[in-house]
Amino acid sequence: MLFIRNYKGLLALTLLLLATNVTAKQREKIDFTGEWRFYRYADNQTPDSLIYDTRPNVNQFDDSQAADTRPSDAVTVNSHDGVLKSWILPTGNAFIANPDKRHVRPEGEPGKDFPFVQRAFDDSHWKVVNLPHDWAIAGPFYSGNNPKVGGGMGRLPSHGVAWYRKQFTLAKDDKNKRIYLHIDGAMSYSMVWLNGHLVGGWPYGYSSYQLDLTPYVTVGQTNQLAIRLDNPPKSSRWYPGGGIYRNVWLEKTAQIHISQWGTQVITPTVSKDKATISITTSIRNHTKNDQNVSLQHHIYELSKQDTLSEKPVLTLPSQALTLASGEEQKSQATSVLKNPKLWGPIPHQTPHRYAVVTSVIQNGKTLDQYTTPFGVRKLAFNPDTGVVVNGEHIPLQGVNQHHDLGALGAAFNLRAAQRQLNILQEMGVNAIRMAHNPPAPELLTLTDKMGILVLNESFDSWYKKKTPLDFHLIFADWHEQDLRALVRRDKNHPSVIMWYIGNEVGEQYTGEDGAEIALKLKSIVKSEDPTRPVTASMNWAKADFPFSAAMDVISLNYQGEGIRQEPEFENTDRIRTPPSYPAFREAHPDKVILSSETASAYSSRGLYFFPVTPKTSAPVRDGLGGNSKIHQVSSYELHAVDFGASADKVFRYLDTYPFVAGQFVWNGFDYLGEPTPYYAARSSYSGMIDLAGFKKDRFYLYQSEWRPDLPMAHILPHWNWSGREGEITPVHVFTSGDEAELFINGQSQGKKKKGPFEYRLRFDDVRYTPGTVEVVTYKNGKRWATDSVTTSGVPSGLRLSADRNIINADGKDLSFVTVDIVDKKGNPVPTATHRVHFSLTGPGRIVATDNGDSTNFTPFPSHERKAFSGKLLVIIQSEHNKPGELKLTASSQALEPAVLTLRAN
Repeated sequence: MLFIRNYKGLLALTLLLLATNVTAKQREKIDFTGEWRFYRYADNQTPDSLIYDTRPNVNQFDDSQAADTRPSDAVTVNSHDGVLKSWILPTGNAFIANPDKRHVRPEGEPGKDFPFVQRAFDDSHWKVVNLPHDWAIAGPFYSGNNPKVGGGMGRLPSHGVAWYRKQFTLAKDDKNKRIYLHIDGAMSYSMVWLNGHLVGGWPYGYSSYQLDLTPYVTVGQTNQLAIRLDNPPKSSRWYPGGGIYRNVWLEKTAQIHISQWGTQVITPTVSKDKATISITTSIRNHTKNDQNVSLQHHIYELSKQDTLSEKPVLTLPSQALTLASGEEQKSQATSVLKNPKLWGPIPHQTPHRYAVVTSVIQNGKTLDQYTTPFGVRKLAFNPDTGVVVNGEHIPLQGVNQHHDLGALGAAFNLRAAQRQLNILQEMGVNAIRMAHNPPAPELLTLTDKMGILVLNESFDSWYKKKTPLDFHLIFADWHEQDLRALVRRDKNHPSVIMWYIGNEVGEQYTGEDGAEIALKLKSIVKSEDPTRPVTASMNWAKADFPFSAAMDVISLNYQGEGIRQEPEFENTDRIRTPPSYPAFREAHPDKVILSSETASAYSSRGLYFFPVTPKTSAPVRDGLGGNSKIHQVSSYELHAVDFGASADKVFRYLDTYPFVAGQFVWNGFDYLGEPTPYYAARSSYSGMIDLAGFKKDRFYLYQSEWRPDLPMAHILPHWNWSGREGEITPVHVFTSGDEAELFINGQSQGKKKKGPFEYRLRFDDVRYTPGTVEVVTYKNGKRWATDSVTTSGVPSGLRLSADRNIINADGKDLSFVTVDIVDKKGNPVPTATHRVHFSLTGPGRIVATDNGDSTNFTPFPSHERKAFSGKLLVIIQSEHNKPGELKLTASSQALEPAVLTLRAN
């Protein structure tokens, strides 16, 4: 049986991937996320000594240092005899190309006597949790100076040692099967015991991995699984989360089966008339004898609902193979698909998908069957224009995304991820950079289905460190395994167009030595996938550096528009770089140039500070866009981090140099941690969308440029300025039009037209008077779009609206409910900060609330929260297999309550 705990789209795809036309006896992959027992050592407890390796002592570390601070050398620490590293390293052997460098497991059973790994241990007092699980997101937040976890990692208790335990039983007919455990992501230094035996583990928390449980399982008796995690403090520059935060699966296969991520589908030649399909398959024979089998591939169309077409569109000839005992063997097959339906990014193209169903057959019996979704597309890179998909130039309109899902933390949820992508596409996004680590595998299924291009990234650091306990500690031992695991897992996703081997790594500074490391990493990736370019993001390496020359694509962070060119940064030790697109173009005329990070502009949704700078881009300072007393930044969208720039400035440089392939803005959504410029806060200020998913004004600035055919206009600021009557209160307009006329209470304030390299229309001499501000925009002389804002009355009530009123009763699906505080006429009150209480009846639960305020330390699970700039968010989750009506009630003193009815089916 398959127990799939996700919304219906994922259910369909999972069934397709695991058992297309196959009985469960051949390959069975079971959702293993339900009812785990969880225990985390408290801060005042001494955890057990079952550690992966010795770590350096950390005395002082300022996590509020600038994000582009130069990485430093690692601290040398000698391992002591009691560490378990030698037992864990063999887990990665399948991803080490050179057999001589693979690891031999030592003798012994470390940890076998520790109570938590033993079947008889009573864990009834432990917490029952379902996976994915982030132990830190419930809080509480750490506040004040010198907390255990600072603002850089989100001020949440993600650090520490924790254990997960789960029991399972195998049926008698599982006796001759291979049993595997798949962990999509566990943060971090995971180590797995089964029935008291240390099976293996994987230290990098973002990698997916598999363990062969077969030597340790028992059939017909209870099996005890125990997983230890050890998440260090000061190990990340953003919120990492803590726990088994992605999905876990138990898989059963025959002794002869397709290997983990064992198919690779490439399309070396593609046209409208035909496409060459090349399929490489890895098959493993665990039996004691050589085996003769045949391999059969059928290719089907794959619908938006993740179902296969009724008949295959292509069947490849059967292949006869002889598999050596105990070995893995590769087989390659090629054929031609006529009139292929191409995969391409929306809105200009359609993301058609196919799936190849691969069968391993012996004596007429199907031993294994494995389904691989893929897309047919022609990808090219033109140094004069950029990325070309299926013959069409696609300007990259991208954003960077960290892995947390706001108030849900790092625990992956398909609907929450889909919501983020929907909002980004509404803005005009067609590409995402996975900053700075491998994503959840389901996220790439979404980008495939939704037609979004992906830059797939591996590491934030190599040998040199950015924080005292980050990935540099394990880079030497694990970089090959982690890189190969990433590429092998994700290589068939058509949305992935590039591999990123690093982000702003310290090896940029080390000349030929750094370039040599980059070339080694690139060669690892190319050996797994020769079809895509490999690069790393550079915020320091200049055009003539060997590090830059090592890259297939020139990927710049902030250098294109220049870094810290303001006079105040002269004679400082900070990175200062002139606008650099021309220099890189001259040095590398044969390479595509793109900006993998731009802007890093800041704002706090709905807050506006005066006076407003006349500049188009400026750093944040007190009185100049920032307020360090309340830790907020103005939403006039003119201010950025010291090394960054406003959206307006970035657009100007991109339009000046059309050979640049495009940009990836830092960043799409606000994220937990790294709250520059105010590290007393919990979350970032740099998103175009806040942590709750509410659009900032900057959203509309990007939409006006990225969706030029969409009639749109947006006015800022709001128009509730009691006490500013008669004072200068600039009004700015973002529009996809080219001209605008502004009206205050019906009186024209004049017309303005965009000039060259202008991306907003500024009415900077407007004086505040209550009433209505309206804008009428024009394009090519014709009326285009309008917008208005009105001074509201006093707060009177609450308004609830859900992104989806009907959700699936699967225990995972979500409804995101927006709460607006309104006046008697229903106008939003943009300055309201009332405390609102929520209650829910019916088969569901309130899993989190938020308001998008980076300084708000109310724990996310709280059912009561203050509004921020007039808004709040409530996240409601269904219960598993419990359909019915859900009723959400919102109430607040002096306000009319509101009720919203939802349904779980």
